[in-house]
Amino acid sequence: MTGMALLLCFGWTVLLCLSVQAYENLALHQPAWQSSTFRSYTADLAVDGYTGQCAVSFSRQTAEWRVDLGGEKNIHHVVIHHADWDLGYYLGFSVYISNTTNKEDGVLCFRDTNYTIATIPNPVNISCPYHGKYVIYYNNRTHPPYPDDYTSYTDIGLCEVEVYDCPSPGYYGEKCSLDCPQNCQDGYCDSVEGTCLACKPGFIGPRCDMECAVGLFGNNCSKNCSLTCENPGVCHTLTGHCNGSCLAGWEGDTCENECSIGLYGVNCLQNCSMACGIPGKCDRITGYCQGGCQRGWTGVRCEEGKRYINNSP
Repeated sequence: MTGMALLLCFGWTVLLCLSVQAYENLALHQPAWQSSTFRSYTADLAVDGYTGQCAVSFSRQTAEWRVDLGGEKNIHHVVIHHADWDLGYYLGFSVYISNTTNKEDGVLCFRDTNYTIATIPNPVNISCPYHGKYVIYYNNRTHPPYPDDYTSYTDIGLCEVEVYDCPSPGYYGEKCSLDCPQNCQDGYCDSVEGTCLACKPGFIGPRCDMECAVGLFGNNCSKNCSLTCENPGVCHTLTGHCNGSCLAGWEGDTCENECSIGLYGVNCLQNCSMACGIPGKCDRITGYCQGGCQRGWTGVRCEEGKRYINNSP
């Protein structure tokens, strides 16, 4: 690992050189796949820890290789060791991080738009502060014309792909010894700065240490609390549940459900009168009967019995 750290220090800041020594190659000996295989140069040769043998594909219009990290992982940086022959085949390559085998479901970590045969470094060191299950290498020659150094076809020529981060999620710093902030989504944070890659619902800020403002909740504090809470617009910043009861006529944790027929009032806990003109049907907020009262009853909720004289209503 020490020798690898010295290699990665080339052209990098001193901070990164010190940090790399604590990082682990998450791709080492993990399952790998490529879109085609030339002879016996299989995809796994790019994650065997030895740069002297390479994964190689046939030359075609598109080429793709990926490694399965064995689960969703935090990633700090990726190191690509290309084969040192015909570098024009590798110009224009991209690296994606995804939770599925489809690169389009993930995020683009890097796309080469500037390298030439003379300037492409080997290895290529790529900062990639994302998290995902698959690291996908992709190239194509499907939209000509291309710059002069580009070949007409592309292929896989990967002697090693190294994916580095702290050995366990939830840590950052020079020796991966500092805890990520407690409100980072899934415990993931930037391996150097400790800033969260995303926040748990109910929190915002680089370190997710600020609760949502009053009236907001959820991921990125992007949802509005219900105006039918007992205290309109006030709710739990994580779940959106109202703090207290609902306004009359509403029920549910977020007070967004109207009372069912036959119920009314705060949290829909009261029953409409069976003496309503339409038994059990009333205004869901006030409980006032719809259609008047049945014979023998009076009042807005038909809860008062009439007195009869000479058998006349």
